[in-house]
Amino acid sequence: MSVETQKETLGFQTEVKQLLHLMIHSLYSNKEIFLRELISNASDAADKLRFEALAKPELLEGGAELKIRVSFDKDAKTVTLEDNGIGMSREEVIAHLGTIAKSGTADFLKNLSGDQRKDSHLIGQFGVGFYSAFIVADKVDVFTRRAAAPAAEGVHWSSKGEGDFEVATVEKAERGTRIVLHLKAGEEEFADGWRLRNIVKKYSDHIALPIELPKEHYGEEADKPAEPEWETVNRASALWTRPRTEIKDEEYQEFYKHTAHDFEDPLSWSHNKVEGKLEYTSLLYVPGRAPFDLYHREAPRGLKLYVQRVFIMDQADEFLPLYLRFIKGVVDSNDLSLNVSREILQKDPVIDSMKSALTKRVLDMLEKLAKNEPEKYKDFWKNFGQVLKEGPAEDFANKEKIAGLLRFASTGDDSGEQSVSLADYIGRMKEGQEKIYFLTGESYAQVKNSPHLEVFRKKGIEVLLLTDRIDEWLMSYLTDFDGKAFVDVARGDLDLGKLDSEEDKQAQEEVAKAKEGLVERLKAALGDEVAEVRVSHRLTDSPAILAIGEQDLGLQMRQILEASGQKVPESKPIFEFNPSHPLIEKLDAEPDEDRFADLSHILFDQAALAAGDSLKDPAAYVRRLNKLLVELSA
Repeated sequence: MSVETQKETLGFQTEVKQLLHLMIHSLYSNKEIFLRELISNASDAADKLRFEALAKPELLEGGAELKIRVSFDKDAKTVTLEDNGIGMSREEVIAHLGTIAKSGTADFLKNLSGDQRKDSHLIGQFGVGFYSAFIVADKVDVFTRRAAAPAAEGVHWSSKGEGDFEVATVEKAERGTRIVLHLKAGEEEFADGWRLRNIVKKYSDHIALPIELPKEHYGEEADKPAEPEWETVNRASALWTRPRTEIKDEEYQEFYKHTAHDFEDPLSWSHNKVEGKLEYTSLLYVPGRAPFDLYHREAPRGLKLYVQRVFIMDQADEFLPLYLRFIKGVVDSNDLSLNVSREILQKDPVIDSMKSALTKRVLDMLEKLAKNEPEKYKDFWKNFGQVLKEGPAEDFANKEKIAGLLRFASTGDDSGEQSVSLADYIGRMKEGQEKIYFLTGESYAQVKNSPHLEVFRKKGIEVLLLTDRIDEWLMSYLTDFDGKAFVDVARGDLDLGKLDSEEDKQAQEEVAKAKEGLVERLKAALGDEVAEVRVSHRLTDSPAILAIGEQDLGLQMRQILEASGQKVPESKPIFEFNPSHPLIEKLDAEPDEDRFADLSHILFDQAALAAGDSLKDPAAYVRRLNKLLVELSA
């Protein structure tokens, strides 16, 4: 063995220690995935070498045939995986094998519960890569050298998966990486050619470069030659280049796990070859779970880009809009040059055409999923619904298509789940109904019990209940669907159009005229706290509510602006009262103006609380309420 120099012992990053502990103790049910993960990493290393060698052919060191080799030693109880890809320098070894440089790490670790079954699902969302080696090994040795670096600059990394690892400089003649797994007691089953072959066929058949194992010799050939004969055990052709009719679902699923570094099957996928003016192939996937960094809009995202089957970049984000950032997969183009860079991608008109087509492809895939597999679409919506809601603001051309994919809670469904589509709602609209009614709020319980819904319940009109933080912002861009305008039931002067009979309208006008005196008294009592006071057509059971002006921001948008430190435009609510409510009748009959003012403010504050708002002066509200209680008990 080569002499080791510059040997040092370094500690793992805290997150790595936690992940290793989890690896060793949680993933006992599916140990064989370690090989899939290590092969995926080796495949990535080959892709990176191919790409870098476009500009620097010397990196190939005269050996352009890239491959992965898997071997084993029964006696030594080892499994070895070797690639001739890009390799790593000493600094890269320390960075890649000692830390987890991935956004969302903190969130990932925060969610670990100690429950093995749940935690293994979390690992699936995070992707484990190299550290999966410790599922079956109690010691791992890595020998690596960066392409084009001198043989004397090889690196030996070694660890037992505990608190630290060793790094030393070592002689390594060939570029690339060799990983030696020293199997734990009880894991000797993996030091077996038949077992390893099966794992490769099961998980890595789609890998686009040869995966070789030593040829097995039986019977008369049992005496093995001195040098092993290698044979390729996978198809070694890029999955997306094969005809769809030849590819099994299991192969599509394994390819997804390879590209997305995910443990779980995707919900859906779409494989298409485009020929004609533009020529490219795409294989797009909808994941089964949301990653931890989904809401970090700046986090790396995008598709793997290949040009004429040569890997170019890992996360090309120019091919899909930001609201579809959860989509995984590959795009392989014949119309881009091999030396393409991010800067060129951003300026290339071909990219715009591909982006438009791929966006439609994803939306069609989601429509199909919603129509044919509603249960799966329900899972999709739970994971990615809020991100899809960013769509109408970002993608005007597909606004109607995106709107058709949205799901909402509704007064027509007591489950509280976001399961009602706009098409469902329109299909249930009352005769004469011309608008789609909705109400936004902080929580389902708050909007479901809102006084704003009273007249709608009375008339049997369905209202959509929107409680995600993004909803008010969404509805400022989503003005109509299928020719039907959206109406916020808490905004402006409610007009139910043909749903109100002429008799209803006439009665409303007569009541408004009869209560003009009370309106003026309330205006004087509430003063600057309100923009307007009027008789309500919304209420049947509650005494009063606060409506929002047509152009004013609602509570959700005000809270978002406040939380981000932005100035919130000044606005005042509209105070509406129910003239037939006993409290309002008592208020109207109150002769003492001071007492009238106190009661008016109590009603105003109660209406604010019912709307989910906080009181500007809670102490004043408590004081007035206590005063009233003392009077009532006297």
